[in-house]
Amino acid sequence: MPQPLPTLKVLSLFLFLLIGGSRQGWSQAKNIYQQKPNIIWILSEDISTDLACYGTPVIKTPNLDKMAKDGIRYTNAFTTAPVCSPSRSALITGMYQTTIGAHNHRSHRKDGYRLPEPVKPITEYLRQAGYYTVLAKNPAPGVQSPLKTDFNFNPVNPVFDGNDWKERQPGQPFYAQMNMDESHRGKAWATTVQQHPPQIDPAKVVLPPFYPNHPVAREDWATYLESIQLVDSFVGKVLQRLQDEGIAENTLVIFSGDNGRCHIRDKQFLYDGGLHIPLIMKWPGQLKPGQTNTDLISAIDVSATILRVAGITPPKYLEGQVMLGPEAKKRAFVIGARDRMDETVDKMRAVRDKQFKYIKNYYPERPYMQPNKYKETQYPMWNLLKELHAQGKLTPAQALFAAPTKPAEELYDIVNDPYELNNLAASAKHQATLKKMRGILENWIKQTNDQGQYPEKPEAAKL
Repeated sequence: MPQPLPTLKVLSLFLFLLIGGSRQGWSQAKNIYQQKPNIIWILSEDISTDLACYGTPVIKTPNLDKMAKDGIRYTNAFTTAPVCSPSRSALITGMYQTTIGAHNHRSHRKDGYRLPEPVKPITEYLRQAGYYTVLAKNPAPGVQSPLKTDFNFNPVNPVFDGNDWKERQPGQPFYAQMNMDESHRGKAWATTVQQHPPQIDPAKVVLPPFYPNHPVAREDWATYLESIQLVDSFVGKVLQRLQDEGIAENTLVIFSGDNGRCHIRDKQFLYDGGLHIPLIMKWPGQLKPGQTNTDLISAIDVSATILRVAGITPPKYLEGQVMLGPEAKKRAFVIGARDRMDETVDKMRAVRDKQFKYIKNYYPERPYMQPNKYKETQYPMWNLLKELHAQGKLTPAQALFAAPTKPAEELYDIVNDPYELNNLAASAKHQATLKKMRGILENWIKQTNDQGQYPEKPEAAKL
């Protein structure tokens, strides 16, 4: 059963190997933390750093590219989970999903599960500070944002006050969260995504080497990129609304993914395709334009930073940390965790710094491609990979994911092996690194009381 939240004393002692602080990103230090700006967090579902401003060929994302040009583009931002409900639970609380018992995907929809004390959604702190909190429904003309929260807990109080910031009191600052689900694999991929120009030629896309060079794979990848182009057009409309209402100058706009792209080796897994997300921030007059930030960022740091920008001192229990302004700190590593996804039981943990990624597989006897109804019915490449593997037509890089078992440990040199294909866990040269990363993970599990250590109640696993 879920164990108690670690004490504040323990959490304060547990350092995420933070390094120093700086006035990161600010153009006018005198204004830091001294006003209550509006804050908008645009969450695009299931998206990795596949934007033009991140160097992806073929795709056109002019609005996000301009947003990056006008603000800060983060190149090393990572979610704490590679699927929505654990990740979103972490984002709204500033806590690891494994700390708050929200780690098994959609395990607490109907059981009345509450967050452990003293954890609260960040919107409660914003509301107490005078903010009107919004889960946007129609954030701009021609844009519909699904009212999706997908939190893996049952909140005590309503998390949001309304669905549009126009409902707030005159002069009241607002926090708005909006979801762009066009990048989520679903009906939009066969309708609005296909109808939105410019269409991407599947023959021109560049596939990662772990995907087969096959028409089905190319078409699916092109559709994913097309979905991002549609998201980009909607972001442009939201930014235009801010201009039209005359509030753009006092609004911090944040764009990020909730987890990585919805492809077979990415979403639900701890490779960078499942955790590495785009993160762009724009705040005219406050954030220096044209910045590229290479610091390691955990998505829960965005939550802590939102509170601080709003003039709120983040509670001491928070596991996210402020990443802007004079209180900004740098991480030496980030953590990712995967537990049960849908009906598929598995458990993985990952530690990543700028050079290496370490993955611990707790069920190495189980394949990566365990039976999973969602993937088998929604991912064309899932079944394609199985078929080509059975036919002996996969390259060594492609065959890794189709193997009947997993290694107990994986270690990758991200700089020299960005696709995470060459497992160095058995390399004599890298044993010191392996031991170091293993130790970081073991310490993190202990200090945060990782709830994945404890068996899930059988009734919680029923979807």
